[in-house]
Amino acid sequence: MRQHLNADPELAPIGVFDSGVGGLSVLGEIRRQLPAEKLIYLADQAHVPYGPRTLEEVRFFSSQISRYLLEQGAKLIVVACNTASAAALHDLRVAFPGTPFVGMEPAVKPAAETTRSGVVGVLATPATFQGALYASVVERFAQGVRLIQDTCPGLVGQIEAGFLDGAETRLILERSLAPMLAEGIDTIVLGCTHYPFVISIIQEIAGPQVRVIDPAPAVARQVGRVLASRGLLNPGEQPGDLRCLTTGNPGKLQALLPQLIRESCNVRRLQWSSSGLDADEH
Repeated sequence: MRQHLNADPELAPIGVFDSGVGGLSVLGEIRRQLPAEKLIYLADQAHVPYGPRTLEEVRFFSSQISRYLLEQGAKLIVVACNTASAAALHDLRVAFPGTPFVGMEPAVKPAAETTRSGVVGVLATPATFQGALYASVVERFAQGVRLIQDTCPGLVGQIEAGFLDGAETRLILERSLAPMLAEGIDTIVLGCTHYPFVISIIQEIAGPQVRVIDPAPAVARQVGRVLASRGLLNPGEQPGDLRCLTTGNPGKLQALLPQLIRESCNVRRLQWSSSGLDADEH
């Protein structure tokens, strides 16, 4: 596989990908914790959302995106998508054994450890709930805790469109949260990387007595630990470069970046072909 590696691996970028803008919640936290790191963000908006897609589709997309990021010299890849992590993370580690991958795991463990009522709400996509990863997390960490699940139909689409505080977005969340609150939840797990962008509304609806767990800080800390263990942390003091790519409409993503992560970036477009992701930017 052709790679464009930096002479110094410490200066190589971190690759981050998601089906859309959700992974930017993770990227933003990486920027906060590891400001010197260079980052490449790839949004597969031609196929967003991943939630309703088959495992085979998500695995193919994830493999081709990872291959592309490695061709750009990525020293670590963050699968900043719960659906892709559930469907493809194991296969990616097998397919690219020399590459460290950091994925998303629903934060059921910290929720189960800190809940007082013993009732926890989990918001995630259907694919995440149906995956083996979620089942494994529940089996290992949620014994004795009641989990109430909801897929928040339509919420990812609202966030992709930039409607973070509109009436429809609020209605979706109210419909999802009302049954949970009626059952006495005191903790909400955000099991989709899109959902932290509406955490303020979730907290408003749930009230101050309910803890909302955003997984992004823990994921960014894990990225830092993995880089440090391999001697790959960027020692620089200047903010690292950010490159943003999408398989969808670059203008839409470019317009959303300041709203979502308070950064600007000249977004470039990638094309899917019959053989996978075209490495030529258009």
